[in-house]
Amino acid sequence: MEIGKQIKKYRLELNLSQDDLAEKIFVTRQTISNWENDKNYPDIKSLLLLSSLFDTSLDILVKGDLEEMKEQIKAEDVKQFNHDGAIFSFLLLGVVVSAIPLFLFLDFIGIGIWALLFIITMYYALRIEKQKKAHDIQTYKEIVAFSEGKKLSESEKGYERVKRPYQNILCVIGSALITLVICMVIAFFLR
Repeated sequence: MEIGKQIKKYRLELNLSQDDLAEKIFVTRQTISNWENDKNYPDIKSLLLLSSLFDTSLDILVKGDLEEMKEQIKAEDVKQFNHDGAIFSFLLLGVVVSAIPLFLFLDFIGIGIWALLFIITMYYALRIEKQKKAHDIQTYKEIVAFSEGKKLSESEKGYERVKRPYQNILCVIGSALITLVICMVIAFFLR
């Protein structure tokens, strides 16, 4: 990261000690030392105060760190997406597999348990959909590339955008068929 070098450079240009700088931006001397040695990163408030004190823009102050910060955010987004996806998959399997046993053996209590499990599953489905919308990923290939932390080329992205409407139609048809099969199985066991 370049921010530590930038802070030290501007601090020395103003002939400030670490204590002097710490006092001016309301942090400890140890915090300034940690920033300059890249042990941690200033928060937004501190960056704004540093920018004002050094009479420079945030862009110049953080210099090469913007790309690294973007990559770190992207890595966190991928990790969150994969985590939510794993939980959703497990819950969806649980909803499908547990429906009949819960309905048959626990009657109304089983229906309540299944409904609660279904609601939690839908919560994770909505979280995943929000993430997909935020990162503009819809098709299977886009989702796989994102979950692996990769980017599609512009031509691949364009090709995937063309496929989106067809995939949506296939998803609706597939969901309807799965729902029909589940309903038929439940009806068979409830006879």
